[in-house]
Parts: sequence; structure tokens; C-alpha cells
Amino acid sequence: MMIYGIGIDVVEVDRIEAAIEKQGELFLRKLFTQKEQEYCSRQKRPALHFAARFAAKEAVSKALGTGIGGQAGWLEIEVIRGESGAPTMFFHGNAADFLTAEGIASVQVSLSHARDYAAANAVAIRNPV
Repeated sequence: MMIYGIGIDVVEVDRIEAAIEKQGELFLRKLFTQKEQEYCSRQKRPALHFAARFAAKEAVSKALGTGIGGQAGWLEIEVIRGESGAPTMFFHGNAADFLTAEGIASVQVSLSHARDYAAANAVAIRNPV
């Protein structure tokens, strides 16, 4: 296996919290899948968990070298808590097609959050050529 790319992102939780308060469901539906919304909404401070997923999606887009957009949209990059508790990445639509075309076997992500900030780093791993 080879590293295809790495990415990192840090988000101010207050920015996400303010966007949720101002735009509500419109903001959530635009950036987060139904599963992500369900998980985050069940948490004691949902904005903290939404911010971590926002950071993860940005970090993944940087690891892929695509940015958020045509090749990897907000709803095509999904962060789900695995059975072990670790975040697991799922890709849909154009993002899934991009990973296949580039020979990317997996994307590993790590999330962290505190009262004011959420952070994520991502590593995209390519199959040997």
C-alpha cells in the first residue's frame, strides 16, 4: 500500500453552531447525510460532532486533492462511527468513482474535538500499481 495523500482541517465549533442556528435544516441537509445527522443530533452537544465531521470531510478532500466540489461533494463523503467507536469513511457517487479511478483502497481518518475546536486528519491509501 502507498500513501496517495494526507489532509488536515480545524474548525471552530462556534461557526458550525451559528450556521445551524441561522440556517437550521437547510445547512444540515446540504452538508451532512441522514446517518450523520441522526448520530450527531443524539449527542449532548450536536454542534461539536457536526464540526468534527465537517473537519473530516475537508481533511479527506485535501487528502484526495479534490477539494469539496464536483469530484467529492459534501454528501458524497460520509463519516460514520464504526462498531469499535472509530470513525469510518464511506463514499458515494462521484467520490466513490474517483476513489476507484485513482486506485484508492481506503481513507483513514482521525477526529478530535474540545470545547472550541474540532479537528480531523485523513490519509488516503492507494493500492500498489
